[in-house]
Amino acid sequence: MISPQPVTDLMWAHWKTRTLLSAVELGVFTALADGPMPAADLCARTGLHPGPAADFLDALVALGLLDRSGNRYAGTPETLEYLDAGKPTTYLGASFLSRGFGLADDLVAVLRTGKSSHGGRDGRDFYAGTYTTPESTGAFQRDMTALSIGSARAVAERFPWQRYRTLVDVGCAEGALPGWVLREHPHLTAVGFDLPPARPGFEAYMERLGVADRVAFRPGDFFQDELPRADVVVLGHVLHNWSEPQKLLLLEKAYAALPPGGAVLIHETLIDDERRGNAVGLILSLIMHAEVPGGFDYTGAQGLEWLRRTGFRETRVEGLDGPESLLVGIK
Repeated sequence: MISPQPVTDLMWAHWKTRTLLSAVELGVFTALADGPMPAADLCARTGLHPGPAADFLDALVALGLLDRSGNRYAGTPETLEYLDAGKPTTYLGASFLSRGFGLADDLVAVLRTGKSSHGGRDGRDFYAGTYTTPESTGAFQRDMTALSIGSARAVAERFPWQRYRTLVDVGCAEGALPGWVLREHPHLTAVGFDLPPARPGFEAYMERLGVADRVAFRPGDFFQDELPRADVVVLGHVLHNWSEPQKLLLLEKAYAALPPGGAVLIHETLIDDERRGNAVGLILSLIMHAEVPGGFDYTGAQGLEWLRRTGFRETRVEGLDGPESLLVGIK
């Protein structure tokens, strides 16, 4: 017998995600930050109706998102670290994932026409529309932190930062990577470089991480302006928004901003070279087709080729957290 289970598992994945998002929206993980509590207390704290509460909370246990001992529920180490709204590590996954559902609903149109009714004409159009109000700008910045925080913490731990003194995060959004790097390495200073509306969210996040005294925000357009000079240039989930010629232009500008021996760090959800394994990277590339026509995700081999074409003498790919990878180029 050929089992349908691989297909049905994917069908149920939608409901699993919706269950997680509902828990985030209700504040379940934040409510458990102070310790385990009985179901009745958790219902009172979150406004959860007692009727479906047992099934809902036990579903979270079955998904590995809560622990239960008797009638007392507790967060797991992962959910308390990344889904407690009171922590700077909070994933804010509700914003990140909910925004994607509108695009997913339009996926067939993207596959038939090459564009989505939700997306812009290109990356510039997308950012012009996204950075229009403080609310939309802040939501996008939180999305980028949600997407980047695992990589940011991994890069802070693994890259040889003792060799460098300064870094600039190009297209920084809230600045997850420089923020976490500065927390781990007190000798470093950083610059966040992004469009002017990103400043309030960036500065607030740096304050929250306790590194505001060693970081500055510099407004600018990375296609129109020179990049700030630094020992390390970071491009995190930036290149995939753009066409190949634009990707190469950004790498050329990163090269020009570095001293000899300086490094460019590119963290992305790189597609595996065989295009068989990293489903998240391939799906994220579909999202790029929907949101920013012309943009696309790419393999590690493609990224290494672009680094070499733009002058970097030493290049490598390293795995990071989950589906994320790091491209490194040394000038």
